[in-house]
Amino acid sequence: MSQTQETMRAALLETNGGPFRITDIARPQPGPGEVLVCIKASGVNPLDTKIRAGIAGHAKHPLPAILGIDLAGVVEAVGPDVTAFSRGDEVFGMTGGVGGNQGSLATFAAVDARLLARKPANLTMREAAALPLVFITAWEGLVDRAHVSAGQKVLIQGGAGGVGHVAIQIARAFGAEVYATDGAEKKDMIAALGATPIDYRTRTVEDYVAEYTGGNGFDIVYDTGGGAILDRSFQAIRRFGHVVSSLGWGNHALAPLSFKGGTYSGVFTLLPLLTGIGREHHGEIMSEATRLAEDGKLVPVLDPRQFSLEQVAEAHAAIEDRSARGKIVVDVTA
Repeated sequence: MSQTQETMRAALLETNGGPFRITDIARPQPGPGEVLVCIKASGVNPLDTKIRAGIAGHAKHPLPAILGIDLAGVVEAVGPDVTAFSRGDEVFGMTGGVGGNQGSLATFAAVDARLLARKPANLTMREAAALPLVFITAWEGLVDRAHVSAGQKVLIQGGAGGVGHVAIQIARAFGAEVYATDGAEKKDMIAALGATPIDYRTRTVEDYVAEYTGGNGFDIVYDTGGGAILDRSFQAIRRFGHVVSSLGWGNHALAPLSFKGGTYSGVFTLLPLLTGIGREHHGEIMSEATRLAEDGKLVPVLDPRQFSLEQVAEAHAAIEDRSARGKIVVDVTA
């Protein structure tokens, strides 16, 4: 089938863990409250690979499906009741790829306008597509839950990762003093983002808490790794401090937190996509990303490799084999 105004190109997943089939399918039409976006770029996250494999119990997506959680593109048409956007607007957001919502690995998608914001004028489509999931996750933890503020000492666990490198920049934009754990090979990247790098392989919690906080602990610790890293985060917090985790799904001893009168928040960024509740706030958060980017306070770090829609499997492999050096992005349309 040749692509027409009634069809679109898409990477279709038909079986969990299976290949993507590049095909032409019917182009969606925007319903009430939706806009039709011509997708220029699709951000790829580790979660996308788990959804593809069918191992993300919290992020089911019925098959056959079009994956892709993040997008950047141009509004092609607006549905009834949409006043915030017009045809030709450049937008970005976390809009689908889970819970039966069509994802961004296609040339078009009809998406809930509440999830979108105007793309930062100083970022490319590729850069914008790299931001939505990681920025929303970082913002919900640092700003919505922990209320980060100027002068606080903030520790980001996994500072060179997708969520981590954005969390560093958000915390610094709010005037916090930022520290970040990761491997020694990531120290230059972390330092370039304005945080003090900490090699988690050679430094104990007691060691770096003593050096950087005088033994008091950090005001906020953002855990992006879960498991033992979250346990270490409870140890690194100060009295009455706050720990946030985007992967807090295991079983953990709360005593180290409780004995300090500390508090804990979990972040589950997919809730508005899965439930339909709170989608306006995701659009508001994306508008904050635009503001910070245009103020020069937010720059996503991208892997230099470029992948086309036909190379989606290779893009996923770059995440699964841990060869990615920055966010992976798929170029969908020219």
